[in-house]
Amino acid sequence: MAELPELETLRRDLDRDIGGKRIKTVEVPGSGAIPRHASKKQFAGLLEGAKVATVLRRDLLLVAKLDTGDALVVDLQHGGQLRRVAAKDDLDKRTKVVITFTQGGQLRALDDSGSLELFVVPFDDLLEARPELGELGVDILDEQVSWTSFGERMLRHRDVKLRSLLLDRRVLAGVGPVYADEILHASGLRPDREVSSLSTQEIRRFYRAVVETLHESAKHRGVTTSDGQYVDLTGKPGGWTDELQVFERDGKACRRCRGVVSKIRLGGKPAYLCEACQV
Repeated sequence: MAELPELETLRRDLDRDIGGKRIKTVEVPGSGAIPRHASKKQFAGLLEGAKVATVLRRDLLLVAKLDTGDALVVDLQHGGQLRRVAAKDDLDKRTKVVITFTQGGQLRALDDSGSLELFVVPFDDLLEARPELGELGVDILDEQVSWTSFGERMLRHRDVKLRSLLLDRRVLAGVGPVYADEILHASGLRPDREVSSLSTQEIRRFYRAVVETLHESAKHRGVTTSDGQYVDLTGKPGGWTDELQVFERDGKACRRCRGVVSKIRLGGKPAYLCEACQV
């Protein structure tokens, strides 16, 4: 599963690589990736001839803004990959969509999870197409927020457990289970602590862990977990993977205190922590 740092890595690469390029042709050799469109021809017709003005990110959606007033939206958060390749490169059997640019080269969307989605929508109607974007909380990689403002937002959810708070998109955009566990370890706080139990010092520590963890991972091009779903445009895994402290490290030594990393269940979902140094 790709989260905020991974999608931001792809956004930056795409904006640099296809921004300003015009789409020549669009092919849809696979099925299931464009369910919002009546046909493959209709989907292709909305894209062919359009120029990519810029590539944005809205939460975990990649949004290529086109000079036609439309936007190509790519949803990779639950699976799928994007690859920048030469037109002569062999076609991977997982390929769902192929976009060829007039200046050469292709962008291919691959998926074997059944989760990838692409669709074209008027840019100004994006919120109508994905209403949840209207309720997003702070996007740490896209906006600056002070620890006091962050703390005030947290305290609106006094009875919520910290891990649930991190996973609530209305509080923080783009954070999933990987970074929730890593942020909590970095802050030295247990996932089942309630917001109301935190001291002012712990809130500041929590805020710092959120900001530093997400920015550091994005700086090093994200994380590839055991599902192998996330890779960059060239097929390389995330460069921050080896820096994971607790996620999927159950039974191994905590790198901070040498205690043993545990895997527990919270709300029916697995969570990773060091019970020796997270309090």
